[in-house]
Order: sequence, then structure tokens, then C-alpha cells
Amino acid sequence: MKEIILSGMRPTGKLHIGHLIGVINNWKILQEKYNCFFFIADFHALTTEYNNIKEIKDYVYEMVLDWLSCGIDPQKSTIFCQSDVYQHCELHLIFSMLTPLGWLYSCPTYKEQLKEQSSKDLKTYGFLGYPVLQAADILLYKSTKVPVGKDQIPHVELTREIARRFNSLYSEIFPEPIPLLTEFPYLPGIDGRKMSKSYNNCIFLSDDPKTIKNKVAKMFTDPKKIHKTDPGDPTNCVVYAFQKIFSQNYKEIEILCKTGKLGCVEDKNNLTKVLETVLIPIQEKRKSYDKNNVKQILVSGKNTATTVAQETISQVKKLIGLGIQ
Repeated sequence: MKEIILSGMRPTGKLHIGHLIGVINNWKILQEKYNCFFFIADFHALTTEYNNIKEIKDYVYEMVLDWLSCGIDPQKSTIFCQSDVYQHCELHLIFSMLTPLGWLYSCPTYKEQLKEQSSKDLKTYGFLGYPVLQAADILLYKSTKVPVGKDQIPHVELTREIARRFNSLYSEIFPEPIPLLTEFPYLPGIDGRKMSKSYNNCIFLSDDPKTIKNKVAKMFTDPKKIHKTDPGDPTNCVVYAFQKIFSQNYKEIEILCKTGKLGCVEDKNNLTKVLETVLIPIQEKRKSYDKNNVKQILVSGKNTATTVAQETISQVKKLIGLGIQ
């Protein structure tokens, strides 16, 4: 049997090209080798957006449409909404009973997120316990590997700790999942900072050609390259960061820039065309799906996920002595 992998995204906004490069393209590879469960993490969305829920439901549908358009195949992967499988809540509650507070307060991402989102009131039980819910997500399906970047390794380690603690207290039923490290290419926002909708510096998967052109035109370039003939430093240029990922001739572009044979305006025009070739096919494919397709896929995914989740919860409750045996 194929190993099980679980991964998800929070429906808190439109997907951008960074999601395509950093997550979805990797999922497309994983679904060919593993039994993949990809879920919309709407419970997780509430940890930071509990007072801003109006758009979450719409983003659920939009997100799945983007996944399908980018090549996530419901015939190969189970796609479902977290809140449709109530066993996530059951296992989260059980894990919360045996997870020491010290493990949560010492999680480095907890403190980092508090700083990054200081404008929000995140001193809540749900936000502190975010990693416990994440552990429940992973272990509910007995996932053996978790695709993550380096910054998420502490969460996977906490999941392993919770699995070990449960196994030692009751019985060895949970695997200790290992991080499946993925080297995500670094793709900055158009202003050079991390690509984020909160910075208003994203190129979204849904952007039309005119919008793409306008955004590329605003991209930061080497401030020392004022004229076309000035030698440039590609490592100090957002345009080149994109070229390096999306253009096959990026090495030639690097040489032309360094020798003053390629101007920034021409370089941006070339990048615009390259990004159009990436995004327009995705947008065209998106037109072949609608909300009815998404609903059918999510219902099917819910049924598949629930079957697996219910088996795990039945094991857990029997071990602990919960419910009518």
C-alpha cells in the first residue's frame, strides 16, 4: 500500500504564484507516488480570522478551483474540507488533554506569529493550540510523512512528541511522521519582501495579462542599474528572481544584465510574457470547472476521509475507554 501523506492550506485569501511554486507543484509530484489527502484547513483559518469569517466559505471554493486548475487530480488525491470531518475535532480534543502547555509555549512559530500579526488579538486558546490541531490532522490519517519547509519542522516534531506520548500512555497505534523536506524556490513579492496578500505585493493565479504587466512593471530592480548599458547585479533584482524560476534562459539573462546588454524595461517585458504562458493555461482550465464540480469533489473527499478518520477514532476511543464499547 502507498504511504499516506496529508497536507493542507488555510482559506484566507486568493492563491498567488508563490503558492503554485512553493506548494501545489510539489503536491502534483506527490500525488503520483503517495496516497495523498489534501484538505482545506478552515478550522485553522479561524485561529487568526475568527472575527473575519465572511469570505472563508468563498475562499474554500476558490481554492479548490485553483488546485484543480493547477493539476491536483481528485482521481489520484482525496480533496476535502477539514470541518466536514468532525473526527478532526475529536482527536484534537483528546490530544489537548495530554499535551503539556510548555510544549506549546516553546514552539518557535507561536512567538513569531504573535509578532508578525501583532495587529490581531491572537492570545487565544485556539491559536496557542494550533499545533495540537495540526497533530490531530496528521495522525488522524496515520500519515507517515509530512511535506513541509524548514520553518514547519517544529510543528512536525511536536506531532511526533504527541504521538509518542499517546503511544506510551495507551498503545502503539500512531506512526511518528517524519518531515518530507521540500526545498521551495524563493519567490519574493514584487517589492522584494515575502510575497503576501497583507503586503499587497502578490501576483495572483487569477491576474489577467494587463494586471500582470502592471505588477511586473512595479518590480524592484538593481537600484545601481540606471541605464541599459550599466552593469547590473541580478542577485539584487526581483525580476531576475522570477526569471530564475520561470525562464529557461535565465543564465543568458544573467550574463546580459551583468554586461549591460539588457535593460530593465526589456527584461520586464520578457518576464511579463513568460508569466502569461504560465498563468493563462491555468486560468483557461479553471473555466472548465464550477462550484457544482467542487461540491461533488468535496463530498466524495469527505466520504473517503471520514471512512479513514472514523476507523482511527474508534481505535482511540476504545483504548481510552470512551463511549459505549
